[in-house]
Amino acid sequence: MSKDSIKFQNVSLVYGSVSNQTKVLSEVNFSIGESEIVSIVGPSGSGKTSIIMLAAGLEKSTSGSIYIHDNDITGLSENELSLLRRKHIGIVFQSFYLIPNLSALENVMLSLEANKKYNMEDEAVKLLTSFGLSHRIDHLPSELSGGEQQRVAIARALINNPSIILADEPTGNLDEENSSNMIQLLFDYTRESKTSLVIVTHDTETANQCDRIIEIRDGKIV
Repeated sequence: MSKDSIKFQNVSLVYGSVSNQTKVLSEVNFSIGESEIVSIVGPSGSGKTSIIMLAAGLEKSTSGSIYIHDNDITGLSENELSLLRRKHIGIVFQSFYLIPNLSALENVMLSLEANKKYNMEDEAVKLLTSFGLSHRIDHLPSELSGGEQQRVAIARALINNPSIILADEPTGNLDEENSSNMIQLLFDYTRESKTSLVIVTHDTETANQCDRIIEIRDGKIV
């Protein structure tokens, strides 16, 4: 039986004071199996990005428990959460967040060095080449197209071989052709490496290609 990569158990997220509260998530329950590709859909402001942030340990829940590979992360320190991300989680955002004065290769290498992995330039070059960027590895982000920058950002998220990939509207800044290419690239990688992929998307076509769809509305799974 497949184990869970991610599990949310009665997770709520509330901002503000007792007298002026904003409920972002309300007693959310779901699990995502190893090697499963799941999309999270719903209107803007429904809590989709908050689920990604909580699963990555970048946000703290107000109540409930969040498990990554059966380990409850809700009580972990910032250092422990950082270690968890480096070991298990690759994150792809809508914005590319590339370091502007570093080349494509150096941006990917930076992720390796953060994980104390050195002398792995060949691995980074190989990954960028598999993404069709062999002729762009020495280029700065400003010299790359939007689609190329997102491919570099995805390579940076994948270079440490994470067991979980969290993607928050990864094609939001791309045209239709580049969007389709990015999604195919992500799907191919996750299926080949048997990685779990959680993708927040507004795109119905992308959602329908996933193994399962989780719909969220007003902070609740519907």
